[in-house]
Amino acid sequence: MKELKSIDYEIISELIKNSRLSDRQLAKILKTSQPTVTRRRTELERGRLLDYTAIPDLKKLGFEILAITFGKWKTQLYGDRKIEAAKAFMSKHSNIIFVSTGMGLDYDRVAISFHKSYSDYSLFMRELRQEWAPYAGSPQSFIISLKSDNILRNLTFKYLTKQFRQSNSQEKL
Repeated sequence: MKELKSIDYEIISELIKNSRLSDRQLAKILKTSQPTVTRRRTELERGRLLDYTAIPDLKKLGFEILAITFGKWKTQLYGDRKIEAAKAFMSKHSNIIFVSTGMGLDYDRVAISFHKSYSDYSLFMRELRQEWAPYAGSPQSFIISLKSDNILRNLTFKYLTKQFRQSNSQEKL
């Protein structure tokens, strides 16, 4: 992928707000030509900078818990076997939406998952601990109730659009 142009940041920002916009609608919003938008959007898609998805209201779909789970490898042993075990576990659990290496709080792995109930979450953690016992220490979670009336900002990426525009403006200086 070539270096991003300011139009690319603008297209990404608008599509984060509404991924259903047509190229014609984007061109009108951005005050540019529709062929320019189509060309740049295609380039962004080929470069895998854009991946379209909807973010539903998980609470309304019956999910009660968002869990951020931290773990730490016990040892550097097991190499590929560890990775294959992780992939197998994730393939059985489509409620896991993110897994990565990282660091902090004395952990080196993090996962984000959604659960219909606390008992669903407990079963998930029991399976995780059983399957991962040879590879990782005891995982710990930060549990968020999606039923809470104290959620100050819902899960969406719309807030990032301002950040993209600020980053793009600073690059121009």
